[in-house]
Amino acid sequence: MSDKVKIRLSFLGAIICWLLFTGSSIYLLFVQSYDMKVDFSNFFPQLCFTGFVLSTFAYYRYIITKADSLNFTDLLWKVFITGLITTLISLAIQLFFNLFASTTLVESPLTINFFYNILVGLVVIFMVSTLVVWKRLILYQKSKNLLQLWGFFEVALVASLLFDFLGTGIEAANFRVALVILGCFSLILVFNLKWVAYLNFKQKWKGILFILLSGIYLYHFLLNLLKFSYTEVLVIDLLDRTFTYGIFGFLFLYAVISILVTLFNLPTSSVFEQKLKEALDFQKLSQSIPRGETKDQTYEILLESSMSAVFADAAWLEVKDDHGTTQVIRGLKDEGVDGIKSAIKSDTINSILKFELKNEVSSGKLTDDLKHAQFKSIIALPIMVQNKQVGFIVLLNEVSEAFNREMVNIITTFVNQASISLENLTLIKESIENERYKEQLKIAKNVQKSLLPTELINNNHLTMAAFSMAADEVGGDYYDILEYKANRFGLIIGDVSGKGTSAAFQMAQMKGIFHSLASQGVTPEEFNKKANIALSHCLEKTSFITATYFDIDTENNRLHFSRAGHCPSLFYCKNENTIDFLKCDGMGLGMVRNSSYEDYVHSNTVNYHAGDTLLLYTDGITEAKNPDGEQFGSERLKKSFTTHASKAPDQVKEGIKNDLSEFIGGMIIDDDYTLVVIQFKDKKK
Repeated sequence: MSDKVKIRLSFLGAIICWLLFTGSSIYLLFVQSYDMKVDFSNFFPQLCFTGFVLSTFAYYRYIITKADSLNFTDLLWKVFITGLITTLISLAIQLFFNLFASTTLVESPLTINFFYNILVGLVVIFMVSTLVVWKRLILYQKSKNLLQLWGFFEVALVASLLFDFLGTGIEAANFRVALVILGCFSLILVFNLKWVAYLNFKQKWKGILFILLSGIYLYHFLLNLLKFSYTEVLVIDLLDRTFTYGIFGFLFLYAVISILVTLFNLPTSSVFEQKLKEALDFQKLSQSIPRGETKDQTYEILLESSMSAVFADAAWLEVKDDHGTTQVIRGLKDEGVDGIKSAIKSDTINSILKFELKNEVSSGKLTDDLKHAQFKSIIALPIMVQNKQVGFIVLLNEVSEAFNREMVNIITTFVNQASISLENLTLIKESIENERYKEQLKIAKNVQKSLLPTELINNNHLTMAAFSMAADEVGGDYYDILEYKANRFGLIIGDVSGKGTSAAFQMAQMKGIFHSLASQGVTPEEFNKKANIALSHCLEKTSFITATYFDIDTENNRLHFSRAGHCPSLFYCKNENTIDFLKCDGMGLGMVRNSSYEDYVHSNTVNYHAGDTLLLYTDGITEAKNPDGEQFGSERLKKSFTTHASKAPDQVKEGIKNDLSEFIGGMIIDDDYTLVVIQFKDKKK
């Protein structure tokens, strides 16, 4: 049964019991007044009154005891508000009697008993709510002995209700004995005021005011009860009950002692607040200074400090890293940990222990009671590093509800400090690795710059423009041109699989092969065959290179090319105003590393004229995506090239870049992309 259901049931039970108590009391008054021959005693009204007291106690117990977010001043405020409301209603009753003092209405036993029962309900509500608040303050720092003592006190209060069934009056000897017993318990309990030390100067003055007002409310209710008692027409007199005197005495005594202790603690408030401020300042300072301990040392310090701070009987700490789970256990055996995990009912704590915590949680959800043979209370806090849970710490106590909100805050501070130390260690390690990586990238970037041609050919035969952008700091796209003899040019574009430093160094190997073979004047077919043999010995097993090699004969205005799995180039014929893909089958270099690769090598020849334009590119352009996930594609590239093909090479390059940028709409291209534009000038001589 949930707490909400318990609260509603206890509230409903209290109302029903009061109505039955009032109705049966009025009926008993009629029986006694008219000497009716009805077998009806005061047993039933007393039973209903007892039910009303117990239901009210249950209601406030669930309302106040389970409110983890309340601090001390909030608790005292509840006492003040409850007392204020009940006092105002009782004053209204008193005003009614004063207004009609000269009439027979207020002298009627029926009227007196009816309004007296209302006053009884108000008094019980205030006394019980105040008792529950006092209980929470007394049990702020629990111990076994204190819990046992309070348990005996509650049993004694309930037992005092039984005196009414026995018809015990105030003059009876056992009445005085019961009061002595309750008084002894009260004297021991009222000096448990550890909560006062946690109040600052302002909160202590508020506490004094609220407690003083609660004492005034008690005195006011006592006077009102005495006035009704003097009428001598009451069916059931609340002042003729052991329970009333016992709880009145305890509440008033605790109020007096609380005020005195709080007053005596006022001079030390400023010292306490100063020490707290110094501790917080030290925490801020320590957070800015990297700790020198290793991770294991940090965890050990965290475990020992946490156990000492909250008087835990046992604890364990688990940390998960890339290599598995490391478990540090204090005061528990491995099988004991499993038993405690099975006894946990809180979903929040279970999510922490399963490394599944996703959001921040309030301090009240980090503690819970356990149904375990040895341990009754638990605190569980996640250890977060860089917004990721890397572990957790669990603290246990043999007493139920042993951990309060301040204890949780202390452990949270320790865990946060440990997390900062761990994060500092992680950041230092990452910083060293990043510096090493940056140095490697710097070297690779310098290598890459030296691989691409620094100057493009612009002569009487052809004009070039090119652009290359790496997705990483170092890319794997490559293009180059070499005039290996008069009027003969070797042209290549390639794309190394992968990105980063590995792709850049494989690109360097490709450059060496290109210059070596192109300078020999080999045909495009021979170029791909020999390049495949050379790369098969130096490429990683999972790597390959796509490329297209052109042999440009400017004397005969002819392009002879062979494609090794690369994107088909686009060719613009000015005279016919057409654009076509230069088709030619072929397989990437390094994909087949034996003689059978020659079966996949083919070539083709195209004649060109002045004004014709050749466009080479890598798949980073055609595979670029817009926000909807749609690729730029070969057809859009062809359309863009059609728009700009008749322009100068630089304008063709810029036009295609602008069209691509407009299409992707600010999206980041996650691959290297390269454009090479060659426009031919002279006709065949």
